[in-house]
Amino acid sequence: MQFIDLKAQYRYIQNSIQQRINQVLERGQFINGPEISELETKLAQYVGAKHCIGVASGTDALLIVLMALDIQPGDEIITTPFSFIATASMIKLLGAVPVFVDIDPKTYNIDPKKIEQAITPKTKAIMPVNLYGQCADFDVINTLAKKFGLYVIEDAAQSFGAKYKGRQSCNLSDVACTSFYPAKPLGAYGDGGACFTDNDELALQLRRIRNHGQDRSYHHVRVGINGRLDTIQAAILLAKLEIFPEELERRLEISQKFDALLSKSVATPYIEPHNQSTYAQYTIQVSDRDAVIKALAQNQIPSAVHYPTPIHLQPLFADFAQSHIPHSLPHAEAMAKTVLSLPFHPYLQDQEIENIAEVVVAAVTATSEALSLCG
Repeated sequence: MQFIDLKAQYRYIQNSIQQRINQVLERGQFINGPEISELETKLAQYVGAKHCIGVASGTDALLIVLMALDIQPGDEIITTPFSFIATASMIKLLGAVPVFVDIDPKTYNIDPKKIEQAITPKTKAIMPVNLYGQCADFDVINTLAKKFGLYVIEDAAQSFGAKYKGRQSCNLSDVACTSFYPAKPLGAYGDGGACFTDNDELALQLRRIRNHGQDRSYHHVRVGINGRLDTIQAAILLAKLEIFPEELERRLEISQKFDALLSKSVATPYIEPHNQSTYAQYTIQVSDRDAVIKALAQNQIPSAVHYPTPIHLQPLFADFAQSHIPHSLPHAEAMAKTVLSLPFHPYLQDQEIENIAEVVVAAVTATSEALSLCG
């Protein structure tokens, strides 16, 4: 069993993928080919944003946005401690300071009720992460940002295709970043990403930064990077975009099947009533995670932990932990010890779903019985 079965998806759209790639190979325009603008147009239309800027990765998307907003050393960016390292490391790369605010233990997203107390005169932006495919509470966050004159950067690396109160992820704030890493709900066959905004000037700067700061060929008006999206990856994403809506429907169906089988035994994903998640991961909570992982492995079922160490406890941030990070972020630290992601993709078969659930329930039950005997 595969944790994410990309081969099954490829078999389903093989002809479309090959046709798209062959067009790029025949044309020979591997950088900034016409597929780039075609993809950007379709992605912008999908989310309802005025501008989409394709970039080389989700990490580059974060970096380019921070550069475009002129984030400087010493500036503070409020974000979550429970995410992939890229969220905070791009802040640190520019010499700015990530200010970690604890999460809501039900949604795993940043707790908006705790943000205001973290704002200081040095705060420049709030960067919520839509963890596991569910959007953070952007109405509350945007209102708070407007009150204090801050930018809001939507880290939508896991939530392209999700909805918040009927609005598409990637169009919920000043600017958004997403990732097309192969394991994402909409994934390339390599790295890729995109930025979204309605702001014309910001879009102009994003386009310049991704291409060495150029405003025209060999004329550089600002510091930039080589952050372009490859034409072949754009071609692959165009083919995958055609089936993306049906894959999202299947993800929802599979999540509901897992919920029905697991909810009496473990904590299944909680989705706010106003949200539609992409289920980038299907993540449960278990008290004895090692025992469940072992039981799954014995049945040739893979699993993963997203994420075993909160960002504020990573060695990368040890140098300024004492001065910039609260002594404890209890919810993030607790979740890091109990979350477990199960195999999840649109091509998971019903029998596989049942097998996974059966093993998880049996392992949890056995652990509970053992604890009862010890008690």
